[in-house]
Amino acid sequence: MDHSEWELIKSAPLFDGVPDEAVMRLVGNRGAQAYDKGAILFHQGSPADAFYFILDGWVKIYRITPNGEETVVGIFTRGESFAEAAIFDGGKYPVHAEVIVPSRLLCIDAANFRRLVHEQPDLALAMLASCSKHLKYLVEQLEQIKQLSAPRRIANFLLGLCSGGSGPCIVTLPYEKSLIAKRLGMQPESFSRAILKLRAVGVTMERERVSIEDITLLADFAGRDSDTGELKVH
Repeated sequence: MDHSEWELIKSAPLFDGVPDEAVMRLVGNRGAQAYDKGAILFHQGSPADAFYFILDGWVKIYRITPNGEETVVGIFTRGESFAEAAIFDGGKYPVHAEVIVPSRLLCIDAANFRRLVHEQPDLALAMLASCSKHLKYLVEQLEQIKQLSAPRRIANFLLGLCSGGSGPCIVTLPYEKSLIAKRLGMQPESFSRAILKLRAVGVTMERERVSIEDITLLADFAGRDSDTGELKVH
């Protein structure tokens, strides 16, 4: 790992407040591994012997329903970790994990992590904070799916890709539209229809390239508070 990746790891919520020496003991001797698109990191029900930190790329977390359909639980990207709770909760992964674009990940051994938690209590608190963040994300996703129209869900997704807070913006979809649709709780055809409706607020799409005429206008349509930027779903 290079210096920028090491700084990314230290700035992650999971390692916030944890001494550098402890973080180095945990991840310093493990090289990052490259994964191709479609690589399966673990299966639902398999032993939870590690969790992951993303240095670059995107990973999909999902479950398979009894009728064989895939339900996307979450999608994680650079600077985020996932599956931490599984290494303590009965030792089984509750979901599947699949790499959705070529990625570089750090695999952190569960046994080593548990040993270090006993030595560094701050690490346990940081892990709880990280799990709380994941839970907040899931609650927000459920609120959006239940209470927002398809165009507003897509608008909020696009706003998350914007680097600025106002003016025009061009973003590139990070992964396939069909997967974005699943993440937002809609069918691919519904996604396509909803994108067309966003033209009224200055959003056009050509393949993976999305042009936004005015971020502020899109945020207003999405239901974002003009002062805090938080989503108003009620």
